[in-house]
Amino acid sequence: MADLPGYARLTAAGLILHLRVTPNAGRDVIEGAELRDDATSVLRVRVAAAPDKGKANTAVIALLARTLGVPKSSVSLVNGETSRFKSIRVDGPAGALEQRLAALAG
Repeated sequence: MADLPGYARLTAAGLILHLRVTPNAGRDVIEGAELRDDATSVLRVRVAAAPDKGKANTAVIALLARTLGVPKSSVSLVNGETSRFKSIRVDGPAGALEQRLAALAG
């Protein structure tokens, strides 16, 4: 199995991704990894949706599901509902998710 980027952690059900989300962006895009001041790594995600009544969270889930090739029902918010920093669980076969994540990382 490949080494996972710092913003991803393998679980029994799939992956946990740590994100920094920017709502009200011009478009939905995954920008890549960012090293924070506290030496933790997050995946930067921008979505056009406003942070109103969960719209931005829904847009993040849809973007990640589309990018990783999994159904939206396989992607869920673990924590950070009202924060820019979120943890997202992606359920699925670990090997396939690791390969798609590696392709995303470049």
